[in-house]
Amino acid sequence: FEGTFRSNPRANFGTTLRSTMSVADNVADSLEKSLDLSSFEEMDPSLAEGHHIFYEREVPFELRSAEGTDAPQEVGALEAIKVKILIHGDDSNPTSVRCELSSESNLFFYYYHELDEAGFRHLQEGQKLMVDFSEYAAVLLRMLNHCIKEPHSHLAVFVMHRDGSARLDFIQNMEYKFVELLSCNFQACSEDLVRQQITYRYNVVKSRLALMQARLADVNALVKIKNPSLLLQLQRAPPRITQQKRFT
Repeated sequence: FEGTFRSNPRANFGTTLRSTMSVADNVADSLEKSLDLSSFEEMDPSLAEGHHIFYEREVPFELRSAEGTDAPQEVGALEAIKVKILIHGDDSNPTSVRCELSSESNLFFYYYHELDEAGFRHLQEGQKLMVDFSEYAAVLLRMLNHCIKEPHSHLAVFVMHRDGSARLDFIQNMEYKFVELLSCNFQACSEDLVRQQITYRYNVVKSRLALMQARLADVNALVKIKNPSLLLQLQRAPPRITQQKRFT
């Protein structure tokens, strides 16, 4: 019966490894949450003119190219586009609404759409919209979220032209036909603004890395004092690379 009660070295090692990896994950999560990047976010060029962020998420877009006056591609490439809706003034009574599009896979992809109340009236008349300007940002928000939550029935098609102009079409698939819900004109940002945005994004990532490394050094020093063997286990544990779930 002695063998029945003898501990299994492999089982113990597996349990220890899983426990160590769990601790490593918790440390990584706490590091990310402990970083205060609010001071860097205030340096965002998008906020330079007094806007504030109303909405910011990655949304699946179908990107299409159009050559001159030719019709755009029938089928485009699906890509995660970061959408930022900015409001100047109060949310309930804005003076202007701005929408910016950027891409993590192409740092030079940067488009914007901006309307004040007069520009919205023109859009409202042309597309028979039944909402007021004060609701425009919320309408964009709902349509973008529909594209995230119901990608098979709600589409965001972005058509780009060589001259820098572009159009974002929100389309609903009704099974028997496609219905265009809203169309917004966009324009490629100037080279100067693109450079500012790339510089800002680079500095944020660099600062986040420096803060995490400094915080990790503090945690290592603390664990080394309290539990040196745990620190050795954390350092030996293989890194866990998790696939970030998008559009959630």
